[in-house]
Parts: sequence; structure tokens; C-alpha cells
Amino acid sequence: MATELLTPPRKSNLFLPELVYFEPDSLDYPKGKKIYEWAQAQDLPIRMTTSHNRITNLPGDSELEKYRIAKRTLVVGVKKTLKFEQSKPSAEYAIPIATGCMAHCHYCYLQTTLGAKPYIRVYVNMDDITGAAEKYIQEREPEITRFEAACTSDPLGLEHITGSLSDLIRFMAEQPLGRLRFVSKFHHVEPLLDLPHNGHTRVRFSVNADYVIKNFEPATSGFSERIEAAGKMARAGYPVGFIVAPIIWFDGWEEGYAELFRRLKAELPADAEKQLTFELIQHRFTKTAKRVIEQRYPKTKLEMDEAKRKYKWGKYGQGKYVYPDEQANALREFITEQIFEKFPSSSIDYFT
Repeated sequence: MATELLTPPRKSNLFLPELVYFEPDSLDYPKGKKIYEWAQAQDLPIRMTTSHNRITNLPGDSELEKYRIAKRTLVVGVKKTLKFEQSKPSAEYAIPIATGCMAHCHYCYLQTTLGAKPYIRVYVNMDDITGAAEKYIQEREPEITRFEAACTSDPLGLEHITGSLSDLIRFMAEQPLGRLRFVSKFHHVEPLLDLPHNGHTRVRFSVNADYVIKNFEPATSGFSERIEAAGKMARAGYPVGFIVAPIIWFDGWEEGYAELFRRLKAELPADAEKQLTFELIQHRFTKTAKRVIEQRYPKTKLEMDEAKRKYKWGKYGQGKYVYPDEQANALREFITEQIFEKFPSSSIDYFT
């Protein structure tokens, strides 16, 4: 059944697409040629397209199956628009190396922002991208400029294919006023451990209670794998942080989140705490997101009962459903107490 395909069992293997498209210009770049050779070696179906916008004939007998296959379709192209978007509050700018994600997180905002084309795009013109980043750094001198590499994708999940995250880490290590940030739900950190990073890249792991990961984050790395990966990166000298998101109210949530912070405390080296950061985001949804989620994951256990939520107005007259104040305050107070009990020298960047 197509609906069963949309909740794949958790696998910790590296992502392998089912179909790969190349825009012709991408093969003019060494990275494009390397990815093409990799796809050939994996014996993957390869197609050419003049533009990702012209990909309209993805296989599948139903909309649900087409969506599943689209999430396992890779498009290799050139990033032509080098005007970086702002990325508050995480960073000053988003640095574009990929768009789309292979994970199936039920609640993800990419469900709506990527619309009907959730395939994964990677960009091969890294010199152009880092050159644009350098100009942004120069414009803000003598201030430090931070770049977020994971606004529209999970680049660590693609690193074995692209190597682009390594490119950015090496580049930013040489920038006195440049800093890189990225967040991931994957644990495949080995390519990054020995890179010269100069402390200029902060890696954050998206973590949660085991219940949330098991029920709402298919096709991602598991609870223990992410925590162990964070320990590896901390021991490699990277500044480390955690995004606890979405914070979800469920039966047993206190014990679930308490176990998360116990495990983090046991895994992280003591010297990582001084640079440790936390970003806390409660679960929220829009009417549009709810409709899309229920179409794509009809068996989801994700609670989206509008009657149980508080409507919070946002920018441009658009609002979201968040937890009522009593629940939101309970979540915030419990989790902040856990953090400061176990990591008193760390900082909480925000709770939203």
C-alpha cells in the first residue's frame, strides 16, 4: 500500500536516492562530475533536465507514492541566485548548498515550503557560493557574520554524496570574521572529524525524546546515534549545540525529556559545556501544514487538534497553533531546569 511506504522503518544507512537528475551546467564543475561518477558507480537511474522546474514526470501510481519517490530523488544543479536570505535568529544569512530533505518528519515546515516538489537539490558551484559569502563578510566588517547551512535541508545527510559541508567548514576556518552553523538529525559525522575548523563551525543536533523520534521522525538517525555523534564532534573540538524541537506534550513527556538530558550529560566531554547552546521550540502548526501532513502521513499520531491549542498571530497576518500558556510554561520550565541542572555553564538562546 502507498500509505505504508510513507512511514519507512528507521534505517541508519547513508542516503541512497532512487533517481538522479543532472542539469547540463552541473557537469561543467568538478563536483558535478564527481557526483555523476558516484551515481554511475551506484548503478542509479540517471536523467538530464534543463531545469529542476521541468521535472514533472516522477514515477508513482498515486500522489502519496509520487511524494515518497520525490523524497528519494536527487537533482544536481548550479546555484544561480547568490543573494543570500536572512536567517534570524540562528544567523545573519542562510548559505545555500542544498534544498530538500530525505527524512520524513511529520511536522516539518518543509512540508509546505517545498510544496509539490520535495525532491532534493544540491549545488555544485561551491566557489561561487563561498565567494558570495566572503563578500557578505566584508560588508559587515568588523562584525562577525554567521551563516546557517541547514535552513532548507539537512546537509550532513548528503555529505557522503556532495562533500559540500566539508568545503564550507574548510573555507570558514580561514575567515577571521566568518562563522558557520548547521543542524542535523543524522549521525554520519566521520568525514568532518579531522577537518581543520578553527572553532569557526558550530554543529547543532536536533534532538528530542525517544518517543518523538520514533513516532514522528522516520528515515532519520535514532536517539542514541545522534547523541553519540554529538559527543564525537565535541571531542573533535567543534562548538556544539542542540535544538530541542519540536517539544511535544505526550503521555510521559517529563521522563522522556529527562532521559534525553541524562544521556547528553553522560556523552558530552566536560570541556564542551562552556560553549554549549540550546534552542528550544515547542510544536506548532498552521492550517495549511495540518492539511498537508494529514494527506501525506494519514496514520500519523501527531496531535493537531485546534481546540486544544492557542492561536498565535505571526508576521504578515499569518498565525500558528501553539500550546496553551499553561502547557507551554510547564514544558519551558521543566526543560530549562533540566538544562541548567546538568549544564550550568551552557546558554539557552531562545524558547519559542
